[in-house]
Amino acid sequence: MLSTKTLDVLVIGAGQAGLAMGHELKQRDRDFLIIDQHERIGESWRRRFDSLTLFTPRSYSALPGLPVPGDPAGYPTKDEIADYLASYAAHFALPVRTGAGIDKLERVDGVFQATTTDADLIAARTVVVATGAFQMPVIPPMARRLAAGLPQLTTETYRNPEQLPAGTILVAGDGATGRQIARELNGRHTVILATGRSRRVSPHRLLGKSIFWWMDKLGILRLAPDSAIGGFLQRTDPFPGKDLALKRLRKQGITVVGRLAGANGRRVAFADGQTAEIDAVIWATGYRDETAWVAIPEAADERGAFTEQRGVSPVPGLFFIGRSWQTARGSALITGVGHDAVEIAGQVLTALGTNATREPAPAIDSTEAIALAAR
Repeated sequence: MLSTKTLDVLVIGAGQAGLAMGHELKQRDRDFLIIDQHERIGESWRRRFDSLTLFTPRSYSALPGLPVPGDPAGYPTKDEIADYLASYAAHFALPVRTGAGIDKLERVDGVFQATTTDADLIAARTVVVATGAFQMPVIPPMARRLAAGLPQLTTETYRNPEQLPAGTILVAGDGATGRQIARELNGRHTVILATGRSRRVSPHRLLGKSIFWWMDKLGILRLAPDSAIGGFLQRTDPFPGKDLALKRLRKQGITVVGRLAGANGRRVAFADGQTAEIDAVIWATGYRDETAWVAIPEAADERGAFTEQRGVSPVPGLFFIGRSWQTARGSALITGVGHDAVEIAGQVLTALGTNATREPAPAIDSTEAIALAAR
């Protein structure tokens, strides 16, 4: 069914990025709708693995205008964040439609037409894609060479150790999530952690303050991706949690090996020459964009990744929010997405022919930030 009016803005996704965008659009009195495929707001958080706790304390896990309940210095669980997002939408009376994803997005005569999964057609002058930085798990082609019937999970489908058979579990990928899962499985299973690029870990707290307090005060959360230290942080991809350092994981009994290089049946080989027989694998090898639903050729590149600069697509009227390093270090974090919402709202208003009235804080690149990040 065709919508009876053309919206100013359609926001696709009701996670933290979409809600931050909605909060900003409501302050600017725009006619907009946020749409999400899940039945409940926050569902993408609820579906993450059971023991997930954020690295950011509650004081740095909030969207603009509403703190996360509880001890500001404590660390919220994924279910707390899910409930917080639902309460955020209710608190600000944001127009959110749940239980309907977007099957197809087109642009016809300068107007976007979004076909929903329940066959509605929504028209909008501008669209903000707020589906986030973690859309589709990457599974390498060698997965097809593993034995038929060997359990293969991703960071999206893993919930807890009870899902896995007894024996040796390979966790392929040693980002923060891969290391957390490997540590959780250790003791119940024999765990092999296949590493990738070199990564740095930092303490949760420094001189009595959260590391995110320091990152905020020194401007690290707002570092631009094209700054010197921003480029360094993108290459090293550090995360807090000294308990996740590879040296500590080895001491706990986890076998840390090189990058996964080959697979045949139940036997896998690693770049450092080691081999092993495994009973299951968890792919923690990153994410990619899901772009097939966007029927606008200029919206994605030849690799199937969305094309944007600071959240602005080459397609007139199409914008993004919540992407990794969209404008700064904090763009994909709850604590940083509100900053980007201000900037994108200004771009949206410009596209609508309305002057923007608020300006985001500038990106910072300071010698103090460089010194802290290099530790």
